[in-house]
Amino acid sequence: MALTMLNGLLIKDSSPPMLLHQVNKTAQLDTFNYQSCFMQSIFDHFPEILFIHRTYNPRGKVLYTFLVDGPRVQLEGHLARAVYFAIPAKEDTEGLAQMFQVFKKFNPAWERVCTILVDPHFLPLPTLAMEFPAAEVLLSAFHICKFLQAKFYQLSLERPMERLLLTSLQSTMCSATAGNLRKLYTLLSNCIPPAKLPELHSHWLLNDRIWLAHRWRSRAESSRYFQSLEVTTRILSQFFGTTPSEKQGMASLFRYMQQNSADMANFNQGLCAQNNHAPSDTIPESPKVEQLVESHIQHSLNAICTGPAAQLCLGELAVVQKSTHLIGSGSEKMNIQILEDTHKVQPQPPASCSCYFNQAFHLPCRHILAMLSARRQVLQPDMLPAQWTAGCATSLDSILGSKWSETLDKHLAVTHLTEEVGQLLQHCSKEEFERRYSTLRELADSWIGPYEQVQL
Repeated sequence: MALTMLNGLLIKDSSPPMLLHQVNKTAQLDTFNYQSCFMQSIFDHFPEILFIHRTYNPRGKVLYTFLVDGPRVQLEGHLARAVYFAIPAKEDTEGLAQMFQVFKKFNPAWERVCTILVDPHFLPLPTLAMEFPAAEVLLSAFHICKFLQAKFYQLSLERPMERLLLTSLQSTMCSATAGNLRKLYTLLSNCIPPAKLPELHSHWLLNDRIWLAHRWRSRAESSRYFQSLEVTTRILSQFFGTTPSEKQGMASLFRYMQQNSADMANFNQGLCAQNNHAPSDTIPESPKVEQLVESHIQHSLNAICTGPAAQLCLGELAVVQKSTHLIGSGSEKMNIQILEDTHKVQPQPPASCSCYFNQAFHLPCRHILAMLSARRQVLQPDMLPAQWTAGCATSLDSILGSKWSETLDKHLAVTHLTEEVGQLLQHCSKEEFERRYSTLRELADSWIGPYEQVQL
């Protein structure tokens, strides 16, 4: 039955999909791996972030569904982001290693996976780390939300308290700022019985690395994201999780996918059009290209910098993503303006900028990151001091305490004003220069005194 449904899907695909399966003596599926050509093309285009969801059936067999995730993925339709289905023989080290190796064999783009999102009960983390050594494994915001929802119901709290916690959780997930996460953490600490609080693992709410992978979404985007995943996981549970026969479950799932393949066909045409487009250097303003560049910059920040340094720089990058303007460039310096005062960037390593952030922390600021984004480059190790590189034990508090000072703030403010006045004086007429110079001379004398010569 399952193979019959797969044959129906093959008719709509120009090339045959990858299908590997093995049955045991009772004719039950022992192992199963499936990926259509459409699913493979989706993964080829969006391999940076992989979302793994597990669905168990009554016999204890588990279906692994791989979905693409991240800022570049704008796919509508349930299961549109699914790129791979697999049922391992056993959920042990050997069975999972074999499953991941089959996936990698048919998907060369696996080497570009930067982040893998999993659920809190995902135990085979060493196997995942071994098969994807360059990828960072994080708990997904969606799975944490589902985990906390289930815990709230299990606690049998009074209805008003349960409703308050569920509403606060939903609101926080749609706007996962550090402040909102801290408020939810405090609410749980105050409302959950102390003996039960450890079961909720509320410390996850304070792990900012988890939420940086989700925080780029707006409130509306977060709401749609959670709703889409909720429907997707329910479909998987409805078709695979309710029947003891893996073949029947997969056949029902493929039948559903076949009946809802219109969105996939439309997107497949879009991918073909994109593949037939002009060379990449003729489309520098494509939003997807910009998102890809910014994604690579984020990955380079996380790979090269310490945690605190990456957090500071990602905040600067968030400003760059909203509005960036290159207003001029020279052979050695570029003038960068991001809806604020213009600053000068020295791109040669170690990169520097005249803005306060770079002068205070000696980290890549929004202006340097804007330059990297415009040039489609990523951060290099020689662009920041040694104390900020990954593996350095320097604390954030000590660096902030030693660098951030009122004196530096005043010095930079005066320096910027002096440069601006100097630019104006250089480009005005002789008469205008004499008049403005005289005004500055009188101002300097009134501050310091006419008996001390002040150099302007």
